[in-house]
Amino acid sequence: MKVLLPGTIELDPVLPAGVETAVYDARRPLPDEHLDAEVLVAWGNAQENLTDAAQRLTSVRWVQTLAAGPDAVLQAGFAPDVVVTAGLGLHDKTVAEHTLALVLAAARRLNLLVRAQVGHRWAEELGGLQPLRSAKSFRTLREAKVLIWGFGGIAATLAPLLAALGADVTGVARRAGERHGFPVVTAADLPDLLPSTDVLINILPATPSTAGVLNAAILERLPAHAWVVNVGRGATLDEEALLTALRSGRLAGAALDVFDTEPLPPTSGLWDEPNVIITPHAAGGRPLGASALLSENLAAFVTGAPLRNLITR
Repeated sequence: MKVLLPGTIELDPVLPAGVETAVYDARRPLPDEHLDAEVLVAWGNAQENLTDAAQRLTSVRWVQTLAAGPDAVLQAGFAPDVVVTAGLGLHDKTVAEHTLALVLAAARRLNLLVRAQVGHRWAEELGGLQPLRSAKSFRTLREAKVLIWGFGGIAATLAPLLAALGADVTGVARRAGERHGFPVVTAADLPDLLPSTDVLINILPATPSTAGVLNAAILERLPAHAWVVNVGRGATLDEEALLTALRSGRLAGAALDVFDTEPLPPTSGLWDEPNVIITPHAAGGRPLGASALLSENLAAFVTGAPLRNLITR
């Protein structure tokens, strides 16, 4: 059995007997000598590469993406009987760290401070004596109300970090209850919670049901001092509704790592908003434990055991 490994990351999985690997260029069409592969590992692939693989890998039975969200693989057109597994758990620490950085940058107004520095201006209004807490401004995580929409592995890593700095964290998921010591509600509870929210963090995956779910109706219920942080998928956020809310003063700011179109086009109005922090899909990019996950799933695949992070199609 041949397993194709992407050249975008160094992988060293434990191989069961009879399994061989070959490295391929994730940015170019697959070479003919590898079209007999039964397993494709995807990471950093161009969409054209995945579409090509879906059309020409006639023997493929399983695709393992190292991304937390399998949307790119699912959009490529692999046959319905091809098993797809995701990289859930590989990005929990890195995305949580980046999200914390974005939240702190928003609270401490690093976006405005950097602009002032570029202009050689001493931003006196952001330094010196400051109020301990202002009901009309998000300036600290102490006693801040933080909602995390999409309470999976990343949120489970992030929530304790926010709580350690004094935040009151609530998760939003498909089922209510308590997870990892934090209260979790459903989206039906959002209308009651949003008006008292200081920071809304979105970690939702891209699915048909989440497309544009962070829309004008949601943004309008947030208080004017609130910030939106998106580290999930760009397709879940209505960017035009966000721009309208920012420009009208209905929303204080947004810290965005993902966008509906990537790279973000130079013509996007988001670039010029002073209270928008933009990072270039930088939260992940480092799948920790990828070789271990692949080793585990390879062993399961050859024996017919259940695969970890199986995606229901």
